[in-house]
Amino acid sequence: MNRAAWLRVGAAVVLLVALYYIVPVEKGDSGWRLVLRALAALVFVAGAITLVVWQIRRRLRSDQLPLEGLAVALVAGAMAFALADYVVAISLPTQFQGLSTRTDALYFALSTLFTVGFGDIHASGQGARVLVIFQMVFNIVVLATGASLLINQGTARVRASRQKK
Repeated sequence: MNRAAWLRVGAAVVLLVALYYIVPVEKGDSGWRLVLRALAALVFVAGAITLVVWQIRRRLRSDQLPLEGLAVALVAGAMAFALADYVVAISLPTQFQGLSTRTDALYFALSTLFTVGFGDIHASGQGARVLVIFQMVFNIVVLATGASLLINQGTARVRASRQKK
């Protein structure tokens, strides 16, 4: 990727992180608001999954596409699960232990993504455990595939440009 592409990816990542922190999610809702919040989180996660899968499918059809779309989609997938973890944690406080802020949720989502799992934050309720199971499957199947494509195609492009010189 050239310098402009790196700047676009960086700007998109900063925007995604900023959006993650400013999306309004309030504590203490119940009833219909809780249901709507849960549905909105599910739609957001489904949208991120769709975006990542779409980017991966595009890359499988053509290795000449710009890589920044896939890179941003991978970040969006991680951010979507961080937001879903946060929504569950503040809506149903007994579902997660140690998760009370958006930063906690982002930390948990990334430690799950990288399979580090320090144990300081963990799913303790059945609903949170189901969410984390989906998150792990998404991480292994979708994000790992996307990251592999990103690395392999990036490496192939570097090799090709070196061979031309």
